[in-house]
Amino acid sequence: MRNQTILNELFLSGLSDIPALQIPLFLFFLLIYLLTITWNLLIISLIVTDSHLHTPMYFFLGNLAGLDLCCSSVIIPRMLFDLHTQSRKITIAACISQVFFFIFFAPSEIFLLAVMSYDRYTAICQPLHYIRIMSWKVCVRLVFVVWCLSFVYSLVHTLYVSKLTFCESDIIESFFCDLPQLFQISCSDIYINIQLIFFLGGFVAVGCLLTTFLPYVYIFRTVLNIKVKGKRSKVFSTCTSHLTIVFIFYGSCLFNYFLPNARHQFAVHKVVSMFYSVILPLLNPLIYSLRNQDFRAAFQNVLRNTIPNAI
Repeated sequence: MRNQTILNELFLSGLSDIPALQIPLFLFFLLIYLLTITWNLLIISLIVTDSHLHTPMYFFLGNLAGLDLCCSSVIIPRMLFDLHTQSRKITIAACISQVFFFIFFAPSEIFLLAVMSYDRYTAICQPLHYIRIMSWKVCVRLVFVVWCLSFVYSLVHTLYVSKLTFCESDIIESFFCDLPQLFQISCSDIYINIQLIFFLGGFVAVGCLLTTFLPYVYIFRTVLNIKVKGKRSKVFSTCTSHLTIVFIFYGSCLFNYFLPNARHQFAVHKVVSMFYSVILPLLNPLIYSLRNQDFRAAFQNVLRNTIPNAI
């Protein structure tokens, strides 16, 4: 049996090894991060300050914007640091911490998207009982459950990852610490970790998928029975924004965690990981705000009050 050196530090492979690309990539992702912070903080501010947006739907949207802020802040600052210093060295403790927070915030979005589907179902299919069913107490409890479930889910994965030893290689083929790439460089038995992804992760994914899409069967049936075309298109616009984010998020996550992660697919997995961890937190507020008349009206009111002659 050959000797194996247990590693205490790892290296992230990053986005590119070409020196000439480091500064352009740094500026590009710095711009993305600043836009992500700006858009999500703007949405949260509008929801808090505008009384017309004090409804359950926008309460959940505000929480989604907060999760996007947190999720991008777990990934992008570390990416920017590596692009700037080109060291890419990370301790095992820091790597596992990043895994915990990323797995905590990302599934929170999955759970919250399922809650938002139930909210849309109640608003469209049971409008007369909507205020009673989706009271503020219920909304707060639902968000609290989302955070608790995500914490337990993340804690379970992190505890089992913390038991792994790394000696196969010191290079993580990604720009941040994620489960599939950590498994590849571990010299420990990862059977339980893989089972957790497929069974626990699969149970969460399938459960949230059913909870997310089943209400839309009743929603579309109700919408198709609406005779007024203008009202029908308005209802569809709120649903399509939500479904767009659901399809993008689920598609990229399922590709990264449930498909074989062969070594020749590293470049593909980097692109997919970048999409749901970096790009999607920027797209979420844009998808909702640009297609939502209430957001546009609230933004115009802010501009009108801030700059009287702006509009």
